[in-house]
Amino acid sequence: MRLPNGYGSVVKQSGRRRNPYIVRKTVGYHYDPEKDKQVQDYIIIGYAKTKADGLKMLAEYNSNPFDTKAAKMTFSDVYEEWSRRKYPTVSKSNVNGYTACYRACAILYNKTFKDIKLADLQTVIDTCDKNYPTLKKIKVLFSQLYEFAMKNEICNKDYSDFVDIAQYRDKNPNKYDRNKFERDEVDRIWTMQDDPYYQIILMLIYNGTRVSEFLDLKKEDVHLDEQYFDVWKSKTENGLRKVPIADKVLPFYKAWYNSAPSCEYLLHTPEGEHFLYRNYYDSYFLPLVRQVGIDHTPHCCRHTCISMLAEAGVDQTTIKKIVGHAGAMTLTERVYTHLDIQILVEAINKI
Repeated sequence: MRLPNGYGSVVKQSGRRRNPYIVRKTVGYHYDPEKDKQVQDYIIIGYAKTKADGLKMLAEYNSNPFDTKAAKMTFSDVYEEWSRRKYPTVSKSNVNGYTACYRACAILYNKTFKDIKLADLQTVIDTCDKNYPTLKKIKVLFSQLYEFAMKNEICNKDYSDFVDIAQYRDKNPNKYDRNKFERDEVDRIWTMQDDPYYQIILMLIYNGTRVSEFLDLKKEDVHLDEQYFDVWKSKTENGLRKVPIADKVLPFYKAWYNSAPSCEYLLHTPEGEHFLYRNYYDSYFLPLVRQVGIDHTPHCCRHTCISMLAEAGVDQTTIKKIVGHAGAMTLTERVYTHLDIQILVEAINKI
């Protein structure tokens, strides 16, 4: 059967091939000086196992033409194009998060994006050995890439919504223990309170902040007389809050506040430099806790604070206000008054 002019063609290639039929269409002509004649310019629509499959592919293309270059883009190609446009518009921490999620998707890198199926995405989730919060971020990355791909006609179906991460909600494959400090462990830290760097651990235990929030705390945001400090830099909206300072650790805040006058941050290295997380964790926190026979992470300080507040009978809304848990407050509840601060200070003093 002869196909209409301009419709395209399905041609069998020589040799033994898995998909021997090439589906192509003429898009123009150019002069070939060697042949001294006009020759056709083709676009390759795809390759087929049988001629019938090729004709079907050609019919689908003619009914819904697509960008053949876009159709050949791999997962990595789509990520590179998406990230080139996305990353200049988001924070460095978001870029780092997306980059980490992309690294978990290595098995997809060279797959043609439009050929990726739900099973491929689910395999990433099932085999990457990440904990539940990270799996949620990977699913967000899938969603972002599919939104970009759909807008640019790289694919015509979004599988990201169907990726199942709920089964890992209570089972984190790569979860490390984030236990609270036991009472005797807190007491051991207290025996070292004359060391300013052990004081930081106690301050973390009695304020419930994320370590990154505390390391980035500037002196201008610390209000010693009113016994609280402002967190303006946090991973969540509810993380932006006022954190009470407990009476028992207030002297530590005062000592740190008056040290290294030239440093704008409350906490700093012995040289008066701003702490970076990895530097603090590797060179200070880890050696200090191990020195007194404790094996915990900085996040355990936050978990300890939450647990101690609960054990002291502090209500959940107040705990959430102190530690900045997601879903803690409405916009109205986030408007603090002087009385609110006193309530929070009274609550933190119960532990």
